[in-house]
Amino acid sequence: MSSEADAIVSAIIAKWCAGFATLDAAALSSLYAKNAFFFGSNPKLYRGRDGVADYFNGLPRWRSPSAVFSEVRAAQAGPDLINMAATISFDLAGERDDLVVKMSWVVMREDGDWKIVNHHASSQAPLI
Repeated sequence: MSSEADAIVSAIIAKWCAGFATLDAAALSSLYAKNAFFFGSNPKLYRGRDGVADYFNGLPRWRSPSAVFSEVRAAQAGPDLINMAATISFDLAGERDDLVVKMSWVVMREDGDWKIVNHHASSQAPLI
């Protein structure tokens, strides 16, 4: 993992966690590319920033949600492309059971800034 990829991913994670803590769909969707694909916690594929905003606007309005990323791995796949994989623990302050998922992102440079172009969450529990 390169230190540059690490720094880029860490900065996006910090912004993502801050946006999730307030369920700020506009702040969260701004982290995504114009043509992003987004698979979150439901089976629907959301597309683009508007789709990402729709996903976050559709979440329950938990009082104090938080997300903690662990086991973060980042790899520079090209000069303008980074792969990221992590585990995310969501603490929903007792309003529902905590949730732990595997997450992968593809991050690309778009208009001079790094944006998530592909977001995929999946169950941490084995499916097979």
